[in-house]
Amino acid sequence: MQRMGCCIGLKASKIAEYKCMHAAVWPEVLAVIARFNIKNYSIYLKEPDSLLFAAFEDHGADYAADMALMAQDPKAREWWALTDPCQAPFEDRKEDDWWARMEEVFHCD
Repeated sequence: MQRMGCCIGLKASKIAEYKCMHAAVWPEVLAVIARFNIKNYSIYLKEPDSLLFAAFEDHGADYAADMALMAQDPKAREWWALTDPCQAPFEDRKEDDWWARMEEVFHCD
């Protein structure tokens, strides 16, 4: 298992819409997340900075392969078509990242 942290901006004009979508995530999207080995997934919002932080555990053997397969799932793509326009990716993120991955510098159970 590997713990993951990612961040992205959120357009201030889309905060209410984004919160509303995530208050009722589609069951099919939750099933996709589980099918590709993601557990203990949370998204936090820091206002007034409009910053999203995601924390989750990857329980799979190949995170990159799982994410590539998830990106092909029709329901995930439909969900992202709604959520992506709300987000403001960082310009300095890695080329293949939408959310910027973060380095874990400390953990305590």
